[in-house]
Amino acid sequence: MTSVRAGVFLLPYCFFAVLCGVPLFLMETAIGQYTQEGAITCWTKLCPLAQGSGYSTIVIQLYSRFYIIILAWALLYFFYCFRDPLPWATCNNPWNTDRCVELTSTNWTAIHGGNLTVNWTSGNLSESSASEFWHRGILSMSGGIEEVGSVKWELLLCLLACWVACYFCIWKGVRFTGKVVYFTAVFPYVMLAILLVRGLTLPGAWQGVVYYLYPDPSRLADFQVWMEACAQVLFSYGVASGTLITLGSYNKFNNNCFKDSLWLCVLNSATSFISGFVVFSALGFMAQKQGIPIDKVVDSGPGLAFIVFPQAVAMMPLPQLWAACFFLMLILLGLDTLFAGLETITSSVIDMFPGQMRRPWRREIFLFVFCSISFIIQISLTTQGGVYVFQLIDYYGANGICVVFVSAVQCVAVGWAFGADRMCDAVQLMTGQRPWGYFTLCWRYFTPLLCMVCFFGFFLNHQPLTTSGGYMYPDWAYGVGWAIALSSVVAVPIWAVVKICLTEGTLTQRLSVLCRPVVDPVDPVDPESIKRGTEMKTMPALSPDVL
Repeated sequence: MTSVRAGVFLLPYCFFAVLCGVPLFLMETAIGQYTQEGAITCWTKLCPLAQGSGYSTIVIQLYSRFYIIILAWALLYFFYCFRDPLPWATCNNPWNTDRCVELTSTNWTAIHGGNLTVNWTSGNLSESSASEFWHRGILSMSGGIEEVGSVKWELLLCLLACWVACYFCIWKGVRFTGKVVYFTAVFPYVMLAILLVRGLTLPGAWQGVVYYLYPDPSRLADFQVWMEACAQVLFSYGVASGTLITLGSYNKFNNNCFKDSLWLCVLNSATSFISGFVVFSALGFMAQKQGIPIDKVVDSGPGLAFIVFPQAVAMMPLPQLWAACFFLMLILLGLDTLFAGLETITSSVIDMFPGQMRRPWRREIFLFVFCSISFIIQISLTTQGGVYVFQLIDYYGANGICVVFVSAVQCVAVGWAFGADRMCDAVQLMTGQRPWGYFTLCWRYFTPLLCMVCFFGFFLNHQPLTTSGGYMYPDWAYGVGWAIALSSVVAVPIWAVVKICLTEGTLTQRLSVLCRPVVDPVDPVDPESIKRGTEMKTMPALSPDVL
């Protein structure tokens, strides 16, 4: 949990949403819909020199596949939800120690008289039953990343089940996946509404809401607050990950991507804002029960979902029901993200090798091989030291440094090489509606400038990765982390240098060719005849009256 309150966080969040999030969202969706290509090959039609940014997004997606372990954790919790009492609500389990303290509403007063203040921060004598269940029952954490330990077989089976579910939900393509998403996308909103109502009725909930909304203007001078806001916007909007380009490429050519992008951005931000009430109402409830400040309830990271919320639902009537619904919601949300990421990777490979990959069963075979290799690699995450590996990849693999850099490169490629006005013409050709001049200014100036400021800001404000218990990684682990972070960044300059070397002519001529948009001379092109993945994909030429 971040210590930044929404009251002060809202201003930088809106700042970056307006100047970075929305313009990037529209730009990437329009790129996919206009070119009818995936995250890599789309750049051959816009700015070939920037194709390295497509490879960068795929690298980011490969690291993001490690987030499936969160689904495995949630699935394991889901199975435990059918026990009575819930295993994280008591201290009568094999993994519990003498430090364990129960916090269930039924025994809080009986055991502690309602007056004992327990400090749950790491290193103190007492630890909640939910915290021990997470650290000792689910993870069985070792002493560090150097101590791999044994495999948690129940967690391994859950990981396998998650990969099997992902495979069979997307193996037949985006049309079948779209039918699955009708359920996986709607159900979390139903659960969010239920948890919001229940959370706001908990004792101490309004204390958490006040903490969530009450502004602290002094924090606006903290550069880190602005960095967190930028990262939050880019991650929540899903930009610079190739997903928007890929999903946009499956739209009909005349789909109104302009209107869709604006509404989806509003829906995304509204959902994030409302979710804050669910989170902080639960934190306020837990803070009152434990007698500690809200910002001491739990550290950032998985502890929020796997310690605070399980403990909160354990104190509700019918705890098994609410716990099962909560973890089912987490699983479905995670599956949605994995669907999009796997589709991004698969579509990119198909577009790069259309002659081989568009034959019968080639897609299914590729997905099976990819999922199998990913599962084998991720077995390390199910060991006792696996959580340290996950945190290392999470911190460096798809962090703000990678995302803002790719965003800046894509904006420069579209705003200056392809041309911001030409992109507005393309949106007008597809939708009949021309984007406002504000988007032109963002694509050319505001968005790339802000992204580069944040890029260097992440370096200047970088803090070494540590766990909530104060564990410091060994030096070699930090080296691996930086190698992971830079592996997605270096794809851009490496590709640019290689393309320049392989292109004929003087340096000026090479740059002119590589920065020039490739427009098919076919004119006119019937937009309705362009079908993603079924016919030869062409980018329609812009008519002279819009050039």
